[in-house]
Amino acid sequence: MKRTAVPLATAALLLPLAACGTSAQAGTGSTITVTVGYQSKTINTVTAGTLLRSLGYFEQQLGALHDGHTYKVVWQDYATGAPITAQMTAGKIDIGSMGDFPLLINAARGKQLGRPTHLVSVTGYNLRGGLNTIVTAPDSKLASLQDLKGRKVSTSVGSAADGTLVRALQRAGIDPDKGIEKLNQQPAVGASALDAGSADALSQFVAWPGLLAYQGKAKALYDGAQLDLPTFHGVTAREDFAKQRPAVLEAFLKAQAQATDYLNAHPVAAAEKVAKATGLPAEVVYLYNGAHGISTFDPAVKPQLVSALKQDVSVLKSEKLTGDIDVDSFVDDQYAKKALGSAYTKDLAATPPPAASEVWPKGAETTRTFDSPDELLKYVAQHRSDVRAAYVPDATTGTLWFAASAVWVLDGSRLLPFVAPATAQAYVAAHPGARTISYADALGRAS
Repeated sequence: MKRTAVPLATAALLLPLAACGTSAQAGTGSTITVTVGYQSKTINTVTAGTLLRSLGYFEQQLGALHDGHTYKVVWQDYATGAPITAQMTAGKIDIGSMGDFPLLINAARGKQLGRPTHLVSVTGYNLRGGLNTIVTAPDSKLASLQDLKGRKVSTSVGSAADGTLVRALQRAGIDPDKGIEKLNQQPAVGASALDAGSADALSQFVAWPGLLAYQGKAKALYDGAQLDLPTFHGVTAREDFAKQRPAVLEAFLKAQAQATDYLNAHPVAAAEKVAKATGLPAEVVYLYNGAHGISTFDPAVKPQLVSALKQDVSVLKSEKLTGDIDVDSFVDDQYAKKALGSAYTKDLAATPPPAASEVWPKGAETTRTFDSPDELLKYVAQHRSDVRAAYVPDATTGTLWFAASAVWVLDGSRLLPFVAPATAQAYVAAHPGARTISYADALGRAS
């Protein structure tokens, strides 16, 4: 079942924020404050952030401790992981969630400043890397990574999306430092730059690529799953907090597991809750967090994710963002194992469900799943005015994408969707007679 930076020397990492709450260690009398840093719009962390907060499970778990203390939870929302790390190393955030590359910077910065942190659980992950996407403007003539040579590409340096960009360029034989002009920008700034034409492409993490595609403001150039390397988001906790308040951390992890179960049992309702809290379209949230979404959710720190984290270190070192990082000492799932018991062992062995085509009918509280993209197209063609959103998995990577934004290939009588034009062209080149067609043409052939 599916459960599914900036350079370290940058002074901004060290600036205290006026809104910061007090640490759990600073509880006064019988009241203990626990401060949680999260990224509401980085929707692959919702089980440790946005969704968890809206469900109130953490507060309920703390109330059930009955240890003589009163607990107050302070939720602090950020756009990226860097400020969360800054506040953790200042002792002002106890628990935080962020992507894999920011997690490594979190580990490095914590050790450097004598405030060690640990990866204690995982939120959303994709075993092939589909959480990050490189997009271009809708009318862009760029069709492959090779076309990025000498172009301006926006990304957030030190983020998982930056890691995808670096690796993708390296595989394409392009020097990530000299082959492009990299713009180090926050996701929203990069999206605006792409829209204004001051950036030729944007490499970002969820939910920005899907959001821009849904809004008709971008189209995919590169599917991160082409790397076939796991990418994930996770929960990090300060070591001193975990040792002083293990029951509180375990309560958080139990609450995260509850939120994960809720998301898996009620994916549409969960998408609506996250949409309401973030202002993101529910259709975009569902693309990533739905029943067959790009992300899989379960809290287990799987060996393949740890292995991927170790491989990520070299990318950060090449960009001079960190030195060596002892990943094994950073990973510490003892609290999750204790909190979740046998369920944790089960999650460790769990695998993502197979990708599937899916339609969200207007006014429906559930979605419809189809055995093939052809069947989905037939349904959409017959119910055009009644479809809220239609999703199809890439024929080669399995990455879910909006049917209307996919690149469609006609191969005989088969209609095949692809996230990016390069993968579609690769398929066409390997299958004589196959050709790309428009979405409108695909719908017409399916009706």
